[in-house]
Formats: sequence, structure tokens, C-alpha cells
Amino acid sequence: MLCQIARAQNAKLGSMILASPSDLAMWLTLLTAIAYAIPAVVADRMGPSLARRYLWLAWILHGSSLGLGFWAETPRFGFAPALSVTVWWVLTAYAVESQYFPQLRARWAMAALGSAAVMLAWYFPGQALQASNSFWLPLHWALGIASYGMFAAAVIHAALMTHAEKQIRLGNDNESGLPLLTLERLMFRFVWLGFVLLTLTLIAGLVFGEHLYGAAGARLKWDHKTVFSFLSWITFAVLLVGRSRFGWRGRKAVRVLYIGTGLLLLGYAGSRFVLEVVLGRVA
Repeated sequence: MLCQIARAQNAKLGSMILASPSDLAMWLTLLTAIAYAIPAVVADRMGPSLARRYLWLAWILHGSSLGLGFWAETPRFGFAPALSVTVWWVLTAYAVESQYFPQLRARWAMAALGSAAVMLAWYFPGQALQASNSFWLPLHWALGIASYGMFAAAVIHAALMTHAEKQIRLGNDNESGLPLLTLERLMFRFVWLGFVLLTLTLIAGLVFGEHLYGAAGARLKWDHKTVFSFLSWITFAVLLVGRSRFGWRGRKAVRVLYIGTGLLLLGYAGSRFVLEVVLGRVA
């Protein structure tokens, strides 16, 4: 009897000491947001090396937070987690890119974007995902989110390029740290990567639709997600053809990129935002 009471007391004490998964996720999200916010708030007073270390720490915490959410007992997903994963991919691309172009000055923007994405995903966790026995569904989602990340990185480079061009016209220094031609070349590299990943995502949806979504996916369903995804694919294809055949660059290329990215966002994140936030639905 005394042993049973002692075990019960120990179990109660253990439950008080050990954080629940939800508590752990909350603290991990908070730490991630703080790690992102520090270089964003005090970027001017922080050296490049220290700011880079904070971003690396935030990137690791961000990835851990995403992994904890996806491998939870009841994983959830929606427009905000999709944007959070997209931002994590953007930061991954930035981490790799900064090794080759250390003079690139975008730490403040990356840190602010990461902090906002993490808190948004915590506030809007999305809907609970149904269990799937298909191997292709996680791969399909991974390819789609990775394409989001590459196009988001292209958009950031386009914004940096546009801002640098305005600064040069005003006679000011280029604050991005990279020449315009380099920014443009990097932008199109990310567009190419995103286009390849988006193509693979669409092919996976077409070929393995039945494995992904059961009998409902056996036929091509022209819903808003499919229509906007194909429209974005066509837009990006036009951009790449215009670049290779007609030498599109500068403002024209940036406009087409923005249009294609907007269509892609409407395909999933935008529609999920309307359903989850505006209409208050979860399906």
C-alpha cells in the first residue's frame, strides 16, 4: 500500500516537473521568436558575426519547432504553418547564400520575417491532419512547400533589387551589399529551383492522385487549388521563357514574378486563410 502511494506521488511529481508537449511547443516557439527578434531589433548595434550566430540559433530552434509540430500525436497544418515552413526554407537558402556572398545585408529582414512567421503559426495552428498510409503525400507536401520557399526567396531578392535600384537613382549607396546584376542572377536561380519543384509537385498530384487522396483523387479535380497552381506554373514558365528568349529583366521580370507568386499563394495559403480566419472553418 505504501509503495503504491509512493508511486502515485512520484508520478504526480513527475507530471508537475515534466512539460507537456503543448508546453514544450509553446516555450520552443517563444525562444525561436526571441532568437529571431534580437538581431531584428538591435541589428544596427550588433556585429555581423554575432547577428549571424543568432540567426543560426533561431533557424535551429525554428526547425525543431516545426519538427515537434509535425511529429506530434495530432499534427496540425494550415496557412500559417505553411508560411512558417516557407520562411524556414527561405532562411535555409539565405544561410547557404551568405556563405558565398557574406556581403549580402538582409539579416534584419530575415530575422523580422522569421519572428513574425513563428508567432503567426503559433496563433493560427491550422487543422488536425488525418492519418495517411501513403508515402507520396508527405513527399507531395514537401515538394510543394519547398517550391513556396524558393519562390519566396526569389521575391525577397526581387524586393532587394528594386530597393537597391531606387537608392542608386537617388544617389545613395546600395544597402543590399550586392550589385544589381548579382541580385538579378540570384533571383532567377531561385525561380528556376522553384519552377522545378513546382513541376514535380504538380506531376506527383496528377500521377499519384489516387494514392495521395484516395478515390477522390483518382480524377483531376479543378478546384481553386488546382486552378491557381496551374496558373502560377504557366506564369513562371512565361517568365523563364521571356528571360531566355527575349532577355526580360528588371521591372518587367519582377512584375511577372510577383503575379506568379501571388497566384501560387492563392492556391493554398490564401484559400486556407479565408477558410480558417475569415470564415472560421477548418475544412
